[in-house]
Amino acid sequence: MTERIKEKLEELHNKYTFYSVSPRIRFGENVYFEENGCIFLSKADDVDEGNVDVLFSTKDLGFSDAFIQRLRISPDQRYMAISLKSENSEEATCVIMKLDHSPVVEKVIPSVFSFEWATNDVLYYTSQKNLKCQNVFMTTFTDQKHTKLVYTEQDARFFVDIYCTKDRRFLTINSNSKTTSEVWLIDCRHPFKLPALVQARTKGVIYHIEHRNDELYILTTYGELAQYKLMKAPVASSGMKNWQLVYALEKKTKLVDLEMFTDHCVMFLKNAGHLYLNVISFVSHLVQSIELPTWACEFELESHPEHTTSTCYFQLTSPVHPPKCFAYSFKENNLIEQAVQEVPIITNCHTTRLLAKSKDETLVPITVFHSMNSKELHRKPLLVHVYGAYGIDLNMSFKEEKLMLIEEGWILAYCHVRGGGELGLSWHKDGCQYNKLKGLHDLKACIMLLHQLGFSQPKYTALAAASAGGVLAGALCNTDPELIRAVVLQAPFVDVLNTMMKTHLPLTIEEQEEWGNPLADENCMKYIKSYCPYQNIKPQHYPSIFITAYENDQRIPLTGVLRYVHKLRKAALDHASRPSKKGKNTNVTDIWS
Repeated sequence: MTERIKEKLEELHNKYTFYSVSPRIRFGENVYFEENGCIFLSKADDVDEGNVDVLFSTKDLGFSDAFIQRLRISPDQRYMAISLKSENSEEATCVIMKLDHSPVVEKVIPSVFSFEWATNDVLYYTSQKNLKCQNVFMTTFTDQKHTKLVYTEQDARFFVDIYCTKDRRFLTINSNSKTTSEVWLIDCRHPFKLPALVQARTKGVIYHIEHRNDELYILTTYGELAQYKLMKAPVASSGMKNWQLVYALEKKTKLVDLEMFTDHCVMFLKNAGHLYLNVISFVSHLVQSIELPTWACEFELESHPEHTTSTCYFQLTSPVHPPKCFAYSFKENNLIEQAVQEVPIITNCHTTRLLAKSKDETLVPITVFHSMNSKELHRKPLLVHVYGAYGIDLNMSFKEEKLMLIEEGWILAYCHVRGGGELGLSWHKDGCQYNKLKGLHDLKACIMLLHQLGFSQPKYTALAAASAGGVLAGALCNTDPELIRAVVLQAPFVDVLNTMMKTHLPLTIEEQEEWGNPLADENCMKYIKSYCPYQNIKPQHYPSIFITAYENDQRIPLTGVLRYVHKLRKAALDHASRPSKKGKNTNVTDIWS
């Protein structure tokens, strides 16, 4: 069976790798894109004809075990900055190439997180150490090369990155915690001047900056309702008192991304799993809502579209639908489905969206995929996915293995529980700190509804979770093990209380805004203890559990995972050794790690 699965996966991977379209950076007539560890340059008209130049190859330069994470081209296209990251490392290396007739390596900078070109030969970047980014540097590629520290963040809860506005007028130094933001501006016309503060950090207010026509466009949670709003203010007087409302999002709407163009702003939005666009015209001041195909679950955007273009390009995908290119034309006011490379959309896969009623009557979205040819769905195996933390959506991008499961008759369900971000900022807030149990109640309600509607049954149901998703998955194994037959946990966060008590770990202080501070608050300690997977293991029958963990994982300490596995195995064996009511020993739970 293993060999058959490997062959099928390889076949699907080869099929859809051929059809996949990499994100592209457009510079006038030139298009830069990455494929298979190489950076290519092509003319816009020739990009699909195979007429390309190879500018960079990971293998040729001795980075064969790394993948390309980020690509930035200098405004005059003389330099190219690339970040390379290996699977077993959190830190990336930035390689700067000089793009002459024969591209050469100009500089290599270790431990870099984000970077942007301020001018043709001035690069700003953030350094990363122990999962933290707190320093911003400037390095020049003029005749007199030098590197200088520009900004340092003093608060351990804040993480710093660099962003370039779409019109390339400003670089922004963004210092963000889980709940609060502060932004500094670097004028790209004067890159050696000190950064200018937009608005001093205000607890609970998140904001991000774009620029157009000497005005800052501010995407922010500022205001009575803690939902994102688009506001604006003059560059010269950017303080909060001068912010004017441009557009406010509807309740329970997730803002996935925003693209700024000369006369338009495009908001990429999600509501209960449905994707759509809102196009704001700065000329007519009208807002147009654009519906997208019902199968779509995820956006994939161009990394740096030209802000002067009259077309907005993007891709749509789902776990079982490979990326497909679309374009919205501002002139024609319509959505165009790109057919340059025809991606075979899976027509025999049915997408269903459900709402489960949680313990407190809150309706929780579920996205379900299954083959239209499937009969007797209650007899089919079901794979449930959950995350529910940090305001992050479940990953619903295309995976060949998900498509293989559909073809094998599986049902796939994605439970968009509270703590995630699928229904906006309030959805996250309702599932963090003292609301973590709501996410657990949501997950239970989702699985029960799926079974009630005839999507599989407990003995054919598996649950998959990774990282912080392990909190809810592990908690469900303790409270309602009869709902599921098997669980797959990838680097799971299952020892919440002990981890949050150790302030020497790199993320503990930063994570307090998500989980609380048990060292300073006894009630918080008791609450974490009430749901923490490790703390609530008891002798009972558990689902079969498969766990993977990583030896040098800085995010999820291996010791916590091993402690969980040891305690779980002991509980399962203790339960199995107890005589049942009929005098027979119970079955032993399988726990693999």
